[in-house]
Amino acid sequence: MGDPNLLEVLAEEGKIAHKDIDYSFQMSEFQRNQQSKDSIFFRDGIRQIDFVLSYVDDIKKDSELKAERRKEFEKNLRKTGLELEIEDKRDSEDGRTYFVKIHAPWEVLVTYAEVLGIKMPIKESDIPRPKHTPISYVLGPVRLPQNVKYPHPEYFTAQFSRHRQELFLIEDQATFFPSSSRNRIVYYILSRCPFGIEDGKKRFGIERLLTSNTYSSAYPLHDGQYWKPSEPPNPANERYILRKNWARFSYFYKEQPLDLIKNYYGEKIGIYFVFLGYYTEMLFFAAIVGLACFIYGLLSMEHNACSMEICDPEIGGQMIMCPLCDQVCDYWRLNSTCLASKFSHLFDNESTVFFAIFMGIWVTLFLEFWKQRQARLEYEWDLVDFEEEQQQLQLRPEFEAMCKHRKLNAVTKEMEPYMPLYTRIPWYCFSGATVTLWMSLVVTSMVAVIVYRLSVFATFASFMESDASLKQVKSFLTPQIATSLTGSCLNFIVILILNFFYERISAWITKMEIPRTYQEYESSLTLKMFLFQFVNFYSACFYVAFFKGKFVGYPGEYTYLFNEWRGEECDPGGCLIELTTQLTIIMTGKQIFGNVKEAIYPLALNWWRRRKARTNSEKLYSRWEQDHDLESFGPLGLFYEYLETVIQFGFVTLFVASFPLAPLLALINNIVEIRVDAWKLTTQYRRTVASKAHSIGVWQDILYGMAVLSVATNAFIVAFTSDIIPRLVYYYAYSTNATQPMRGYVNNSLSVFLIADFPNHTAPSETRDFITCRYRDYRHPPDDENKYFHNMQFWHVLAAKMTFIIVMEHVVFLVKFLLAWMIPDVPKDVVERIKREKLMTIKILHDFELNKLKENLGINSDELAKHVMIEENKAQLAKSTI
Repeated sequence: MGDPNLLEVLAEEGKIAHKDIDYSFQMSEFQRNQQSKDSIFFRDGIRQIDFVLSYVDDIKKDSELKAERRKEFEKNLRKTGLELEIEDKRDSEDGRTYFVKIHAPWEVLVTYAEVLGIKMPIKESDIPRPKHTPISYVLGPVRLPQNVKYPHPEYFTAQFSRHRQELFLIEDQATFFPSSSRNRIVYYILSRCPFGIEDGKKRFGIERLLTSNTYSSAYPLHDGQYWKPSEPPNPANERYILRKNWARFSYFYKEQPLDLIKNYYGEKIGIYFVFLGYYTEMLFFAAIVGLACFIYGLLSMEHNACSMEICDPEIGGQMIMCPLCDQVCDYWRLNSTCLASKFSHLFDNESTVFFAIFMGIWVTLFLEFWKQRQARLEYEWDLVDFEEEQQQLQLRPEFEAMCKHRKLNAVTKEMEPYMPLYTRIPWYCFSGATVTLWMSLVVTSMVAVIVYRLSVFATFASFMESDASLKQVKSFLTPQIATSLTGSCLNFIVILILNFFYERISAWITKMEIPRTYQEYESSLTLKMFLFQFVNFYSACFYVAFFKGKFVGYPGEYTYLFNEWRGEECDPGGCLIELTTQLTIIMTGKQIFGNVKEAIYPLALNWWRRRKARTNSEKLYSRWEQDHDLESFGPLGLFYEYLETVIQFGFVTLFVASFPLAPLLALINNIVEIRVDAWKLTTQYRRTVASKAHSIGVWQDILYGMAVLSVATNAFIVAFTSDIIPRLVYYYAYSTNATQPMRGYVNNSLSVFLIADFPNHTAPSETRDFITCRYRDYRHPPDDENKYFHNMQFWHVLAAKMTFIIVMEHVVFLVKFLLAWMIPDVPKDVVERIKREKLMTIKILHDFELNKLKENLGINSDELAKHVMIEENKAQLAKSTI
């Protein structure tokens, strides 16, 4: 199927009846001003334009080579049966561009529909659509009109066969194949059509011609303007319907016209929007619970015993804390962090544990119900028997062009292009080394940001201490918060810069590996990009959650980074508020930057392109020129959309225990994201080549992996980053106040250090009249024989933390496995419908073959009865297997 010689073989065997029809008499009668500028037909007004190639006259030294390639390529396209019509550059708006319009006649369409295994309707389905449930009427305002939601009736389908054309519902050959199927067939031919022999190798494929600038672009046409419906004789303008009912921000609360999206852009893009819409719906429930937890923290903030003690002038105001950096930092009073402790309680309270467990269950329900949604989608979009080799397992033209060897396929018994492993190993090694290097750069940049925070903290501390004008600001902007905010912003900028360069490098490396199939190419690129982005976006959060403040030592025995910078300490209330800050800045910044970039980038490019042409799309003459001035979505456009969604999913699940508002932010972003993606695809990008897919592919495995990891990360965040466990240990084991069990917790959680024990190079330069300071840890006091060693409470707290992690993980995983077992992958009603459709399809095929048999056998009743019995037995056998 992937052999480029297929085109020549089909032509030589007469499978494609090429018709060399002279349309000169029609062209002579044709007047350009009589054809609408939105026409999607050849000059004769009959043949539909299925694809457009464009090129510009090249005056460079290789212009003759490019012209020869184009001539050979177009000659071979005509050999396959495609019909071409060329628009001279004098008729183009800029006076420089040639346009090659391509039409696939009926003979080509039926041949390649069979080659590609395209399913076409054989009978209108008698299976009713799902009935509305009582809740559906409540959701009436979000529903779309039925003619938009279901633009076409449902059919029983079968793989197209040009020898069984009478079986299919062919009312009009011009409209039988939808435009998405037509452009898919034409692109299949373009990607395998040869254009000459160079360096002893046969060269073929439109992608190579685009790479060498032989052609400047190749694209299928939109079916009209997006701001107005098409006028006859053009077909119904689905682009306008999509713009009106989908690509509008005022329709943010409406459901998506998924069938229309699939019909216009193909199943691969359609299933992305199904996934994004379903993910957004599920986020709604997580956002409600997360918002409830946040409101609980807000309402209980003023009555929190720990904050009240910290803010109390008689308690927190009397506690002298040890300096947070060497020499330049001074002693400070605990009540200076009063506001920070209240903010910390917003996200670090009793609801944190509940929300962490809830999200562990939510992510399981999300993935299990997605399996069901995907199974239902496979049935509704007729993808039940779809096999990936239809597209993803086809050989890439680049692979075929680079192969010097051939190997016998054990299954097909045909010689196929083959590349020995030893020729790939150097590129695999180079690829692995490059990915490792860039991930090391991420870690290095993170260490650099940590060094920045350590060095700047002392500056902030001394500056805020000395400047009297900042006295009011200090109540809410402490040196810790100022350092955290600036460090997080700097880290976000570094993330964007590294991401920009790595995206281009990873795509180039993947091409150099020469993957065999499209599936191998996408899998290789996905692995590289996800590994890098995982480290790039999450490394700072992992540092704050699991490393910061955990190995700082104690006064007099601090741990130093590179023997120069003292390790960062957490706030007296823990590091959770800083993790929340880091997560909020990176997540919100990424989402805002992503949406602005997605909206402005194609808009600005299209505006600049029109400005250079000294015109705009409304004044352009032809439909193909209007689309030519739009931005190309590219083969990796959808890849980056999935990657963005999966990275957001990581923020929502991996660190959600520290930020219950993360699902709400993701929900708001996705509501905007759906309409931004719809708007840009419909108005700012050329129409993409339709392609099939029955799932979200490798991204589903990545989501499962992140779901499992999220249980562990949230358990560790609650245990080691939050202050919940130490408070519970104090409440149940160390509190001596029966009426107010948490009273005295702050004093209990702070150890005592003798100022005289400070080494000279770490103590503040000014002398003070107090002899001890406090620091956050569980250690013996200076008058104890084991002074500064961990006390028994430290080990009790550590044991409680480890116990919590084990219990939480086992409970969540047990619930996950139970839910996965209880929820079937394919809903029962879908199973029954699939069986019913298979049975009806077999019956229709059986009746068709039987009628053909009657016609062939004539009046020979004995022979007829014999064949009838055989066919009925076959049908019965098929029914029993179902």
